[in-house]
Amino acid sequence: MTSNTRQIENTIPVIPVSNLTQSIAFYTQKLGFHLEWGGEDGSKICLVNRDGCSLMLAEAFGPSPPQWVWIGVESEELFEEWKNAGAKVRQEPKNWSWAYAMKFEDIDGNILWIGTEPRTNEPYADRIT
Repeated sequence: MTSNTRQIENTIPVIPVSNLTQSIAFYTQKLGFHLEWGGEDGSKICLVNRDGCSLMLAEAFGPSPPQWVWIGVESEELFEEWKNAGAKVRQEPKNWSWAYAMKFEDIDGNILWIGTEPRTNEPYADRIT
């Protein structure tokens, strides 16, 4: 069955968290996201948004291994912003053939992997022998 009608509206990663209130504070105060909905007393799920891109934070699904989320960015400014805000750096920026990327950890160990276009004037980490 084929259709020219768009079926998927969007995709939103769901990040498992152990304490929704603490996670909302981390994502809004350290990473600059804004709370869109949820997070009130008794809530186990919410939506945070930055620059039109959303993440769901969910306490309701029980323990889970850390998840990874790729976040493509327009410039390297976010690297320094998050680092200066005290977000835990999991990996300093590296230049790969597919992206110039850095990894951060949230308070539950989930990985926020952010990257820009690769730097053309630096060697690629995945091509060094």
